[in-house]
Amino acid sequence: MSFYGGLEAESYDRTYDDRQLLRRMAAYFGRHRRRLAAIIGSILTLSAVSAAIPILVSRGVDYMARQDAPQFIAVLTGALFIMGVLIWGLNWVRRRYVTRAAGDVMMELRQDAFAAAAGHDLSFYDEFSSGRIVSRITSDTQDFAQVVVLVTDLLSQVVQSIILLIVLLQTEWRLTLWVLAFLPIVFAFASLLRRLARTVTRQGFRAMANVNAAIKEAVTGIAVAKNFRQETGIYDEFDEVNRLSYATNVKRGFVLSIVFPALAAMSGAGTALILYLGGMSAAEGVVTVGAWYLFITSLNRFWFPILNLSAFWSQIQNGLSAAERVFALLDAEPAVVQVDDQPVPELRGEIEFDCLDFHYVDGECVLENFSLKIHPGENLALVGHTGAGKTSIARLIARFYEFQGGRLLIDGRDIREFDLHRYRSQLGVVSQVPFLFSGTVADNIRYARPEAGSDEIEALAMRIGRGEWLEALPDGLQTEVGERGGRLSMGQRQLVSLMRVLIQRPAIFILDEATASVDPFTESQIQEALELILKDATSILIAHRLSTVQASDRIIVLKEGKIFEEGDHGALMSQGGHYAELYNTYFRHQSLEYIPRGMEVVDGRLDFDGAS
Repeated sequence: MSFYGGLEAESYDRTYDDRQLLRRMAAYFGRHRRRLAAIIGSILTLSAVSAAIPILVSRGVDYMARQDAPQFIAVLTGALFIMGVLIWGLNWVRRRYVTRAAGDVMMELRQDAFAAAAGHDLSFYDEFSSGRIVSRITSDTQDFAQVVVLVTDLLSQVVQSIILLIVLLQTEWRLTLWVLAFLPIVFAFASLLRRLARTVTRQGFRAMANVNAAIKEAVTGIAVAKNFRQETGIYDEFDEVNRLSYATNVKRGFVLSIVFPALAAMSGAGTALILYLGGMSAAEGVVTVGAWYLFITSLNRFWFPILNLSAFWSQIQNGLSAAERVFALLDAEPAVVQVDDQPVPELRGEIEFDCLDFHYVDGECVLENFSLKIHPGENLALVGHTGAGKTSIARLIARFYEFQGGRLLIDGRDIREFDLHRYRSQLGVVSQVPFLFSGTVADNIRYARPEAGSDEIEALAMRIGRGEWLEALPDGLQTEVGERGGRLSMGQRQLVSLMRVLIQRPAIFILDEATASVDPFTESQIQEALELILKDATSILIAHRLSTVQASDRIIVLKEGKIFEEGDHGALMSQGGHYAELYNTYFRHQSLEYIPRGMEVVDGRLDFDGAS
């Protein structure tokens, strides 16, 4: 890829104009009206007091020019001291409320962004990097909060400038017109750079999101990298995206650094012009010395917020781009859409695919005009080569993906009409690679039912192999499983995952049976746990073990997304069709009747070429 490749927008990204962004931001701050009132009040008061200082000095200079009043200097000094203390206090109040409000808004925005990410279906995570999503929820919300504090600082200075502008108009309107004549030039120049600044800032965020994604993937897969001696490889991949991020952000810095020097030069030219014109007017007696001083002082204060706006342009663009990326995540359209939110009664477990069409990618059909009826309480095994559609059927029943045609009925009702939260509360799913969260074994078992008590969990654990599997755990149910369950063996993780489903007592059970090899003792315990679940639920089993296949009420043989054969094990074997081929390829070696070629049974033992 090119050096600046990888900075493309996600397909759900969208461009918001400043008005839309400000409206969305205001909606969040509108929830904190009391704090906003305190912030606005302190800003207005602070601006008025700050604007009053040059006015007070100007009037004082004129007063002392007309008459000798030494005591007036002490009064003026005391007044300025009091106003300075008042400005400090108002700034403290403003910063306190702004920081608290910005923190609350950042927390709410982060909560909304996380809820939006958690609410998306699995197809969203198939398409988009989780590392980039994490970057939006963490870094972008932080940048958004920081720019809010900055904007309130600038707002205080802008209000102060407006007050001074009114005073300047009343003092000498001709000089004020010269000041105002510079504003269109400044704003026009800033407007020209605004779009360029927003573009390079977006690229900077995307580059940083790539860095986050690379780090997340490297850390997550560090064991695999070490196993294949690829530490150098993952470093090189990180180094590439890190250098891209560096180059992109340097480019952004160059673009943003143009603004401040240009505006500073403009303000210097404007100040020099007003200094000359005001000096000539004062010399001719058109304006007083105090009024001329007021113009010079006020002009500096007038330019200050504009220069600050340019100096902090990068942070402001960071905040706007960050808000844009977070709002894009919030506004991303879900692929799985429920047409209703009906309550879900206790399910019987009848499942029917009615002429259903499904694909992950347009033009690559996985299931076409697919029909299948699963009866309540039935244990159904799905077998077939990779890509036959087994996992897709399970994912559709779990409502993880949206189908494109036909219907999927649960107990005779369209699955798209259900309250998904209540529906999934009666659904138990164990994936092929069991995932455990950091915490204890007991914490992971009660994950589906947080209200489950310790006694209930222990009683359930004792039903599997009389609890012998717990003896292999150093602290029993209180054993820490580690990140992703890394402290447990694969068989132990499978047992914990099955118990997590068992304690939920689901009406529909989906098992993508793991292919990992486990010892015979653990396998027998896994089978016990499975039997406890299967006897009370409609079960869809993506089978990899012969024992699971043979124990099923019905076996569905899939080929290229279509039902090729169906029946029980004996009937399908007698047909000598596709199932028999799969059996001889994948399952036959698991059978006690299987004797490898070249071996024979001698005195009850396997013998290879006559050698026992």
